[in-house]
Amino acid sequence: MLLGAHMSIGGGVHTAFERGKLVGCTTMQIFSKNNNQWKGKPLADPDIINYKNEAKKTNIRPVVVHSSYLINLCAKDKSTLKKSRESFLDELNRCRLLGIPYFIFHPGSHVGQGEETGLKIIAESLNLLHERTKGYRVKSVVEVTAGQGSNLGYRFEQIRKLIDMIENKKRMGVCIDTCHLFAAGYDISNEKGYEKTFEEFDNIIGLKRLMVIHLNDSKGILGSRLDRHEHIGKGKIGDTGFSLLMNDKRFIDIPKILETPKGIDMKEDVMNLDRLRGFVQN
Repeated sequence: MLLGAHMSIGGGVHTAFERGKLVGCTTMQIFSKNNNQWKGKPLADPDIINYKNEAKKTNIRPVVVHSSYLINLCAKDKSTLKKSRESFLDELNRCRLLGIPYFIFHPGSHVGQGEETGLKIIAESLNLLHERTKGYRVKSVVEVTAGQGSNLGYRFEQIRKLIDMIENKKRMGVCIDTCHLFAAGYDISNEKGYEKTFEEFDNIIGLKRLMVIHLNDSKGILGSRLDRHEHIGKGKIGDTGFSLLMNDKRFIDIPKILETPKGIDMKEDVMNLDRLRGFVQN
């Protein structure tokens, strides 16, 4: 079962594997650099060698990278847009060097420009970036958002419009976050709503584009547009939604990754992973 959590890279990207192993990850997510900086220190050969050696030792795979939250591919400010594109490019390069298949990013915030304009600028950004990374095998995996503020990507239709404007569609994948889905108004807390949500996803986007699932309960109520993660079964989604997902045979081979709050000892990851495994029916 591909089940894991977001792991710290404090001390170097390779250190995430030991942390992942400690909590029982079979897959995991990392940042490729300091998440609060536009540009990180370049990966040196020893960094890459150590990372690949640890990957072989632990057999945790796939590892996916989440982009810096500073990135906004439809920023209104031209300077921020330029920095966002350069930072995105830098992270694609890091993924390529480390052999990481999926680079997950939030679409962006239109900041008053309007949704249609925002989606067009995101598509322009991605087309430019894909052109500059021809031959890369790294997929740009757009995450469905909660729709907080002026964030785009909270409706499946928006994700579909974005993909339709991308020239190299083979480079595009989608990540769903259970908290974001619920906060955006997709009720996955019961069987009827769960089936309806994924039927819509398949009809509008296509399940073949689903590359990664973030497993987070929601502090906010259905349709709250509040992006606040809660521990599994302790939020408004509850046990039923996660039980349905963990037993959905369509998603067996898709990495499922926690992004729930935790301390340095990561005991919360152990608790949440154990709870998720407990839902699985033989």
